[in-house]
Amino acid sequence: MKTVIIGAGAMGSLFGGLLTEAGADVWLLDVWKEHVETLQKTGLSIEWEGCTRIIPVNATTDMQKPGKADLVIIFVKSLHTQDAADTAATLLTDDGIALTLQNGMGNGDILTEAIGGRQVLVGTTAHGATLLGPGCIRHAGKATTYIGMWSGDDSQPATRVADFFTHAAIQTKMVEEIRPIVWNKLLVNIGINSITALTSIKNGQLLDLPQTRALSATAVAEAAAVAEAQGIHVATNMVEQTFAIAKSTASNRSSMGQDVDALRPTEISAIKGFIVREAERLGIDAPVNRTLTTLIETLQAHY
Repeated sequence: MKTVIIGAGAMGSLFGGLLTEAGADVWLLDVWKEHVETLQKTGLSIEWEGCTRIIPVNATTDMQKPGKADLVIIFVKSLHTQDAADTAATLLTDDGIALTLQNGMGNGDILTEAIGGRQVLVGTTAHGATLLGPGCIRHAGKATTYIGMWSGDDSQPATRVADFFTHAAIQTKMVEEIRPIVWNKLLVNIGINSITALTSIKNGQLLDLPQTRALSATAVAEAAAVAEAQGIHVATNMVEQTFAIAKSTASNRSSMGQDVDALRPTEISAIKGFIVREAERLGIDAPVNRTLTTLIETLQAHY
C-alpha cells in the first residue's frame, strides 16, 4: 500500500519511520526544508528507551513528487488541514484512502469535502513523540491507535489500514463507530492542553492543586454536555480518564504547551474553539471553555 504522509512533524515522522521500517513504500511530505534535507541525507533518527536507530526514509517538500498513493495520512496542525486535504485530493488514486489522525474536530469533514467520493478514515492515536530537531524524534510512548470510517458503510478500508499499521508495530483497532472515540480524545485535550499552555506547567502538575483539577474537570464536563447534545455518548468517567492520562504523561508538555513555548499558532480553534462554537449553536453555556479559548487566542495574538 503506497503511502504518503502529509506533515512530517513528530507524529508524522514516527508513523512514516515505522511503516518504512516494516517494508512499506512511504513518502514524507513537509514544508520544513531543513528537516526534509536532513531526512534525505542521513535518515530519520528515532530515540526509544535510551537507544537510537536510524531509518532511511523518502522525504520531500515537493507535494507532487511522490506520485499517486493508495493511502494518504494527514498529520498537519489543524489550521493547515484544508491545504493538506487539497493536496491529498491530487495524490490519491481513484480508490485511494485518506486518513486523519490529527487533534481536534472538523478535520474529517474538511477531508471528505476535498477528496470527493473516496474513502475517508478518522482516528486517534495515543503514541507519543517529540521532535528533537531536524531529522530527529523521540518515541515517548506506545498505545493503541483506533480508526474507523468517517462516512460510508463499508468498513473494509478501515480494516485494511488497521492491519497495515499493526504489521508495522503500530497496534491498531478498527471500530465501527469512531465518533465517540474521537470525542473522548477531544475531551482529554480539553482538560489538559489549554490549562498547561497558559500556566507553563507539565501535564502531571495539573493534578497538584485542587484549583487546576477543578478547572480541568469543569472544562471536560462542559464539553461532554455538548457531545451529548449532539447525540454522541462519551464515556461517563472522562474526568477520571483525563486525570489518568495527565498522570501517565506527567513529565510531558502538552502539544499546545509546546506550541506556546515555541511561539507557534496553536490548535485552539479546532479544540476548545470547536466546543465554544457548538455550545453557542446548541444554546449550552460553556463559560470555562469560552474563557480559556479567549486567553489562548489573546496569548498567541501577542507573541
